[in-house]
Amino acid sequence: MNYRPTPEDRFSFGLWTVGWQGRDPFGDATRAPLEPAEAVRRLAELGAYGVTFHDDDLIPFGSSDADRDAHVKRFRSALDATGLVVPMATTNLFTHPVFKDGAFTANDRDVRRYALRKTIRNIDLAAELGARTYVAWGGREGAESGAAKDVRAALDRMKEAFDLLGAYVTEQGYDLRFAIEPKPNEPRGDILLPTVGHALAFIERLERPELYGVNPEVGHEQMAGLNFPHGIAQALWSDKLFHIDLNGQNGIKYDQDLRFGAGDLRSAFWLVDLLESGGYDGPRHFDFKPPRTEDYEGVWASAAGCMRNYLILRERAAAFRADPEVRDALQDARLHELAQPTAEDGLDGLLADRGAYEDFDVAAAAARGMAFERLDQLAMDHLLGVRG
Repeated sequence: MNYRPTPEDRFSFGLWTVGWQGRDPFGDATRAPLEPAEAVRRLAELGAYGVTFHDDDLIPFGSSDADRDAHVKRFRSALDATGLVVPMATTNLFTHPVFKDGAFTANDRDVRRYALRKTIRNIDLAAELGARTYVAWGGREGAESGAAKDVRAALDRMKEAFDLLGAYVTEQGYDLRFAIEPKPNEPRGDILLPTVGHALAFIERLERPELYGVNPEVGHEQMAGLNFPHGIAQALWSDKLFHIDLNGQNGIKYDQDLRFGAGDLRSAFWLVDLLESGGYDGPRHFDFKPPRTEDYEGVWASAAGCMRNYLILRERAAAFRADPEVRDALQDARLHELAQPTAEDGLDGLLADRGAYEDFDVAAAAARGMAFERLDQLAMDHLLGVRG
């Protein structure tokens, strides 16, 4: 099969991904800066459909209004020339030293007000460029010292910020929804709203919960030892999967941001299987960092690898679901029973059913095998490409 991506696959990349210069806490940049318009052109050549950005990726921090307009004009010209779209945008509230104690939850009130104005300004640009989703990652919203941050007050301020932003997009009539991006740690020792579950619970306390969903990232959940497909399933179940960040991660360590498919390949297989069958219709967005060992040819090879690996896994997952032996194994595993209500006869019917307790054969039920190993090996065979 030719695993050549097309815009119909809805693959998108952040400017900060292919444009990452390779700088880390222990080493300087290994690549020169990449002009956003050039990133757009190269991504279009690779078969991507969209490009996303933080405000500071597109417009250097502190730019004059005239310089800002020039940067936006060059970017828009590249979009028009290539046909790429901007499905999502976000705000950088973590790089500049002013955000050293956070943005929406900084102890300093004036910093919080500045963060909101910076975000609102970029929301205007996002809407102007046609973005439908606005991602919010609170990379500095946290603490290392227990006494330094009253978490209850910080959550009040977080709620206040999102309620104000929701009021703004509503008043402006923007067709824009927010996607909260959870992460457990790094760069802060502990970041607020660290997992999908935390974010989903927080959203229900907002004034306009329908405007807010989640933007889970593979590495962010896996670096906490969590099952990423399970988190995505809960987000889908809640109708809150507004966006997703795809990359690779090798277990519980720092945020590696490997190309998609690297790291935990089995988890990637189940993730693609879920996204393709679970009703998600948004972009397949790659938030990865090409290793600092690579020149720009290596960067584009890494970006192409993200899309290729997704397409391979999509093909493998479809073959798994179409396999008659897999269907038999699913039947033996009694997965169809899980879709049936446990007590469709209601509480009275359940209590009156002697077969549910008094006459239930516990020993026979305990002795039944579940056939999960056979099913799992069939999945492994398809993942490894040894079945049709």
